[in-house]
Amino acid sequence: MVKISVLKVENPSCLWGAIWGLSGDVETSEHYKKLHFQMNLFYRDTTQDVCTLKPTSLEEGRVYVVYWAVKKSWFRAMVESIFVDSVSCQACCFLVDHGERVVVPSEQIRVAMENFLQLPFWVQKFHLAGIKPTTLRVSLLEEKAELKPSARWDSSATLFLHKLLQASTLKEAVLLEPESDSTPIKLYVTVGDIKICVNDDLVAKRFAYYSTKSGDGLEEGDRLPVMLSYSILTQRVSPKPTAQTQPPPGKQIYELWLTALSTCWFHPCLICLLLCPFTWMSQVSPLDPCRSGILVHATFPAEPWISVNDPAIVDTLCWVQRKQYSTLSPADCYSWPAVARGCHTLVISSSADQPLSYLTPLLTHIMLNSIFTSHTSSSGPIAVLLCPGWEKVQAVYDLLGVSKVSQKLYPTTVLLGINKDEAKSVKIPKNCLLLVTTPFSLVRLLSCHCFLFLRLCHLVLDEADQLFSLAPDEMTTILQHFQVTSDKESDSCPPQLIVVAKRWTNHMEGLLSTYMPCPSIVISVPEEAALYGNVQQVILMTLDISKISVLLGTLGFSPDVGQKTLIVANSFQEVEDVFKVTHGLSVFCLKIHEGLTHDMDFVLEQWKKDIGPGTHVILVTTDDCLKGLNIRDATCVVHYSFPSSPKLFGSRLFCMAENFRNSSKQDQTRSSSAVTRSVLLISERNARHVIGILRYLERANALLPPELLTFAQGVQMAREDQKTDHPLCSYLKSLGVCRNNGICPERHRVVSQLDQSKLPASGVIEVVPLYIKTASVFYGRIVEEEDGGFEKMASEMASYYAEKKLGAKKLLEGGLYAVQEDDVFHRVKLLSVPDRGGRLFFSVVACFIDMGKEEEVKSYQILELPEQFHSLPGQAVEIVVCRVKPIDSETSWHPKVTRAISQKIRGLQHRARVVLSLGNTVFVDPMVRVTQIPGMKTVINEYNVQAEILKTGMGIRNPEHVDLLRALCEENSSSKDEGHMSR
Repeated sequence: MVKISVLKVENPSCLWGAIWGLSGDVETSEHYKKLHFQMNLFYRDTTQDVCTLKPTSLEEGRVYVVYWAVKKSWFRAMVESIFVDSVSCQACCFLVDHGERVVVPSEQIRVAMENFLQLPFWVQKFHLAGIKPTTLRVSLLEEKAELKPSARWDSSATLFLHKLLQASTLKEAVLLEPESDSTPIKLYVTVGDIKICVNDDLVAKRFAYYSTKSGDGLEEGDRLPVMLSYSILTQRVSPKPTAQTQPPPGKQIYELWLTALSTCWFHPCLICLLLCPFTWMSQVSPLDPCRSGILVHATFPAEPWISVNDPAIVDTLCWVQRKQYSTLSPADCYSWPAVARGCHTLVISSSADQPLSYLTPLLTHIMLNSIFTSHTSSSGPIAVLLCPGWEKVQAVYDLLGVSKVSQKLYPTTVLLGINKDEAKSVKIPKNCLLLVTTPFSLVRLLSCHCFLFLRLCHLVLDEADQLFSLAPDEMTTILQHFQVTSDKESDSCPPQLIVVAKRWTNHMEGLLSTYMPCPSIVISVPEEAALYGNVQQVILMTLDISKISVLLGTLGFSPDVGQKTLIVANSFQEVEDVFKVTHGLSVFCLKIHEGLTHDMDFVLEQWKKDIGPGTHVILVTTDDCLKGLNIRDATCVVHYSFPSSPKLFGSRLFCMAENFRNSSKQDQTRSSSAVTRSVLLISERNARHVIGILRYLERANALLPPELLTFAQGVQMAREDQKTDHPLCSYLKSLGVCRNNGICPERHRVVSQLDQSKLPASGVIEVVPLYIKTASVFYGRIVEEEDGGFEKMASEMASYYAEKKLGAKKLLEGGLYAVQEDDVFHRVKLLSVPDRGGRLFFSVVACFIDMGKEEEVKSYQILELPEQFHSLPGQAVEIVVCRVKPIDSETSWHPKVTRAISQKIRGLQHRARVVLSLGNTVFVDPMVRVTQIPGMKTVINEYNVQAEILKTGMGIRNPEHVDLLRALCEENSSSKDEGHMSR
């Protein structure tokens, strides 16, 4: 016998209920509550694309998710029938977890996601086993009444069963063998101290008869009607009194309809159709940018592009965007129309590092408009693309070549060094209409060829946040020149400035006000939108147990202007705790959490009401519920619980989007927009998130408490201590600093156990560079006169493999083998061996332990290495040439510099002075090629490697390099021998 919960009674042959006791009751109930909560959050989420969630067609018998207006929630439902007319389409649905039939319009039906169908239906269909209905037949001629078997149950039997179930305190059932779509049961209820078998009681009260009897099922005595006593049914607990005892007029009408219809035999779906009113549910346009968390401020708004196949894109670009850019990002939908119309456009998105995010609409506008309207009296490019470094310049240029626009625009790249006459000697083709370069190169070009840019009308700042960070002075010069030339060209070809970045910077504020009249601003990163919107960040340090008292100190309950404050908590309990405190202080205090999803519409209605001065509305909620509320008009967000990710932090801040500063309105003053605040409560539990939030708060110019800075410094040191198994940062070794110290995965502290070196600490050494990694970092051998072990081994290996070359039979990761390159045999160590998977040929990654390079080697090229060649340690040493670095704040050397140095020094013996050694790296300054005059003891310096690098014009001196490295070693002064330094 199991416990059963009867949710709905249609008649004794049709009961809808749920079985308890087969598993943990509480646990099972919690699973369904969680499912209901997750479904409502998902289908209420305003960032969801409604078009993808709506079914293309409805099928009877299929499970969907529907909106039930009575409960104001989303439920799983099976479509039983569909009603279609000339105006609308509606479906009669059975709620599989509630046992109700509802009629809903097709606009309120959604596709059921796979994860919402994992749990079985909560409601099952049962019928009372072994009994069949009777009915009272009255003969007017014979003037008598008798009970007869019936095909359907009388309403009185259903009413009796319903009242019996209401009066019971415990319901139990014996499950019998299921029949078709219903499970037969013997139902037992407990009323007071009496346990009743419902099946037998219905027979005893002459509502039914046992179906196992012969004949018509009723004996002579059973055919007489009897008067029933309902005294047992009066033993019920009195309901609590309610404030409203008289139903409203609407309810009276509803009950009259229900009473009238219950006496008729209508199809249940038809009853639902008559009783369920057409409900209106707010639908957000799929093109609404706020719905997707995108901020769009535009002086002249344009309709967004939905598809990458928009007809406005020229044919020469279509195949590129379909192949490499198959779908438009949310930011592209709103930025592409503005760029294609020639508007000043600022775009901040996570995909800003992809050139195609702006190239396609820009090239479309140039080829359809600017190429025909620009002045032909002068030559020079009409568009300039500025990139933060030579690598991005090359990537953009390669993309332009693939897009086949070179036939009309003739794109060209210019990367200039700092040699004296290099800029003067540059020749830009006369037919070049599109130039790709860096800010530094363009300034050098303008100093000698400013008249080549008189018809410049399109300026693109690729990764503008990096441009302003690395070259602020150069950017000012370029923008001033663009402003002068665009004023002259504006009559024929209106100027266009396109700014694309991943992050908002303070430089962009001046950029918008000075150089971009009537701009279109598209920001798809919510936390960056908050920086643009001038949200004030307030940081409060507190103990976790004191958060509520600190919270109350930040809330002004009698403001001069109307305020709407959103308090975001982490859990149901936190919402209740905060609401209990704030509700006593504010008349207008609301709450919503996972247990109150049915109140979301009511809460939104109250929140959206207009408020006047002195009114303060407070809403306490959780991050999960925030998705379905679609709040955008808050004036203050209090982070009672710490946001666990930047995305979550940004979604909270975006709740104030309607009050963000709008820079597209040129006449807007700071005082005309509401002051928006973000209050962040930081406790001792938020240690792991402090570093990330600190970088953001610094960019927001927030006032940082000293204890927060101290705390963050301790966290950063703890993170560095966890990198003991990581190599020392390559940028730190080659340049002396790491530009991305906060996010770089490599180690930035010297560890004595890892960086203790056996290499020379000072003095002059002879080195042979064998593998040129960059212009200033090589791998090679240190030549020692007294030790000829390597030359001897190389000679013996050549002799050994001259006789036989045995291919490796088994390749093991970490094993030593040999590989032949030209006529030289090298020892290699296998770093990774892929799963062969039945392939005959495959490649492995190998390290040439005597050269230092790592590369892929074909499996058939690998030879067995005899044991006698294993004993000599690897000879490769990393050699870093100090006091030289790339120009223009680059972090990597241009390939032409590396190629020139490689051709100059590879395989030749050089003399170098050691200034520092760490691990397997030796730092030298200088490094020269020494040549001895034949027949004499005199030697001459043929060239200096640092001087050769500087001679290319792509490098400059880095005088702080060695000092920075020594300071790094001194930070680890508590350990012995953290490195050997020359004096």
